[in-house]
Amino acid sequence: MPKTKEDNRRRSARLHHEVPVAYRSEGSFLTDWATDISIGGLFINSRKPLPVGTVLKLIVQLPGDGSPIDVAGRVTRAVEPDEDGGAAAGMAVELLELDPGTRARIEELVERLRRDLGAG
Repeated sequence: MPKTKEDNRRRSARLHHEVPVAYRSEGSFLTDWATDISIGGLFINSRKPLPVGTVLKLIVQLPGDGSPIDVAGRVTRAVEPDEDGGAAAGMAVELLELDPGTRARIEELVERLRRDLGAG
């Protein structure tokens, strides 16, 4: 059976760690915390997730890395806040058109922090 983009994205090493993220969409500039980071994307914790399909301009500050990453992304899943606080509200964002240098920076960060935090 052929591999899909979803299969490849899910096989990427992931890091469950909070990093600051700023993003712009349709004239709004917001800041939140991103979690569940991989080379394929990240999850932005937000009480007001943007609609699926929304294209964003992201600025992500990676821990231990001097300059922030400036990249485009697209909302692929939105999780609304629930009454009992069970699921984290926010949005899954796929990173678009990563250049090789940015991709390498994210891979290095995820691997380094997973080792440092004992996550694998």
